[in-house]
Amino acid sequence: MISEKIQSALNEQLKEEFFSSYLYLSMAAYFEEKNLKGFANWFRIQSQEENMHGLKFFNFIVQKGGKVSLKQIDAPKIDWKSILELFTDSLKHEQKITGYINNLTELSMNEKDYATHTFLQWFITEQVEEEANVHEIIQKLEMIGDNKSGLYMLDNELGSMSATSAVE
Repeated sequence: MISEKIQSALNEQLKEEFFSSYLYLSMAAYFEEKNLKGFANWFRIQSQEENMHGLKFFNFIVQKGGKVSLKQIDAPKIDWKSILELFTDSLKHEQKITGYINNLTELSMNEKDYATHTFLQWFITEQVEEEANVHEIIQKLEMIGDNKSGLYMLDNELGSMSATSAVE
């Protein structure tokens, strides 16, 4: 069985994971409008990953005998001043999600809910990877600056990624 406190926190994280999916789909749409298909591809993959994360929380709540409570998802931002601003927003979002996962992990430890604590270890590792991936792209964008050839090459690089290569 799952405590009410843990169940509520897991349902809140479920909402955050689905919001992340929605946000990254919005970012993909931004790049589609700009005909930057590689960047759009990268964010579509990120959106799919976040949806998978949400389903992991959904399944865990069910497996623990809890009640899934789907909450309203806010509309994500739809426009950015630059590609760098968009990726900076993405990194800030990932850092916020890391904070939520850390708080949830601390709650599971305080509640002595070892199953939830173990479940969350995967997400802790995943967040390190998520932040590193976005940070790497930000560094490349900063190096590229206003160089359109560099942007074209990065767009091609991100376009060559597949869902499986993105999660490896």
